[in-house]
Amino acid sequence: MPENLRFYAGDGEAVANIYPLDHVRGFYEGMLAEGEKAPLFLCRSAWAGSQRYGAAVWSGDIMSTFSSLRAQVKAGLNMGISGIPWWTADIGGFRGGDPTSPYFRQLIIRWFQFGVFCPIFRLHGHRMPNKDDFNGAPNEVWSFGDLAYEIIQKYMFLRERLRPYIMAQMTKTSNTGVSPMHPLFVDFPSDPICHQVDDEYMFGTDLLVAPILDADTYQRRVYLPADSTWKDAWTDQVFDGGQWLSVEAPLDRIPLFLRGDCILPIKEI
Repeated sequence: MPENLRFYAGDGEAVANIYPLDHVRGFYEGMLAEGEKAPLFLCRSAWAGSQRYGAAVWSGDIMSTFSSLRAQVKAGLNMGISGIPWWTADIGGFRGGDPTSPYFRQLIIRWFQFGVFCPIFRLHGHRMPNKDDFNGAPNEVWSFGDLAYEIIQKYMFLRERLRPYIMAQMTKTSNTGVSPMHPLFVDFPSDPICHQVDDEYMFGTDLLVAPILDADTYQRRVYLPADSTWKDAWTDQVFDGGQWLSVEAPLDRIPLFLRGDCILPIKEI
């Protein structure tokens, strides 16, 4: 209850949200004083300006559900357009996932597919059942069954193949402040539909990502922004922008579209 708090800086209602900024700044300045050249702080909260202190923000101890996965897309996009580009979520969610359940195995696959196209790509979580207060079930990438492991490997290797592209986008972010993960309207401000779409996004300047965010879903509608052509990264089929498509999305595939003449190593050779 901020109204009941008093800080050195002032009343809680006025200054409480400054805490995450000063928390990150204290870490950053302390690490510089100890000789670190480029401190990075994985933190669960941030405030306007935290990016200048090496803040890499994750979305906290979220639930292992598809509704939580859906919320992460909006969380990451909102974080980016707030000026904090280095964002991540616990792949698979943090609480409640059972590695033996078909529901969670489907969830972890879809979350990994989304995670590849986040600024920071990381698996974390407290899996069920609990062994004690601090230790849960295994959470390595091979812990969710053979099928899940096969698909997860595929996307880990995809992230590695995309390393040059991702590093180029991160360089742009460092120079411009525009997050590599950003809403469609950032690149296509004159297309009014792009201001309404909140469940797909651009990852860098040339890759449109449309994650699967619901259980037992193997197809989804994807909007392709106007003023460009788009190529399905899996089938190589080319489409004009300014239209909605119904796109197939079997369990091992996330809908991806390349802008214009862009070529990226999405498919394994």
